[in-house]
This record gives sequence, C-alpha cells and structure tokens, in this order.
Amino acid sequence: MKALRVLVVEDDVLVGVVIGRMLEWMGHEVCAIEATKADAVTAAAQYRPDLIIVDAWLDDGSGISAIEEILRTGFVPHVFMSGNISGVEALRPGAVLLQKPFREAELTRAIQRALDAAATF
Repeated sequence: MKALRVLVVEDDVLVGVVIGRMLEWMGHEVCAIEATKADAVTAAAQYRPDLIIVDAWLDDGSGISAIEEILRTGFVPHVFMSGNISGVEALRPGAVLLQKPFREAELTRAIQRALDAAATF
C-alpha cells in the first residue's frame, strides 16, 4: 500500500493521537487530527487528504454528517470507526466500518476496503 495523507477525526484526544501514531508507524502521513465536525470539514478542504478515518459519533455532532459535507466537494475514501458500528450500519449501509478498539491489522484491512471502494468512483 502506498503512503497516504490521512485526516483523523476523533473527539477523544488520546485515542486520536494513538490512531495517528499507528498510521505513521504504517508509513502514512497524518495531515491533521481534529475533534469536531467543523474542524474536520475545514481540515479536509485545507489538506485534501487521500483518506479520512472518522469517529462516527463526535461530541459536537456526527462524523457521518461531517463526511456527508466533505463529500459534497468530491469523493474522499473514508473509514468510520465506532464502539457501536450497528448504528452506523443503519445510517450508512455499505460504509467501511471499524469497530473500536481495533488493531493495526484491522485498520490496514479497513483502509484497503476504503481504497478499493474508491476505485469504483
């Protein structure tokens, strides 16, 4: 897998840092770690990431609605992560989902699924 520029959206600062480090260890560049829907949308426009890893449920709103807003300007591969993925499945059937907590191998598979899905766009 080629190195990607990744935007991480996670409202738990510690979890965001851990995911960011995991991605860096995998050889990717983390362009930003954001905690709110508004900051995620702004960072996506500023950095134009190759991939977004986003918590589905943010304290100030929904990662799902953040992705919907970001996708209005063009498709970006994305992975939703959550401790409760069944709620995400109901709202976004067919989305690439990652159940928290997860390991690097699960993250790698989710990233590949998101990239494969993007190839159809």
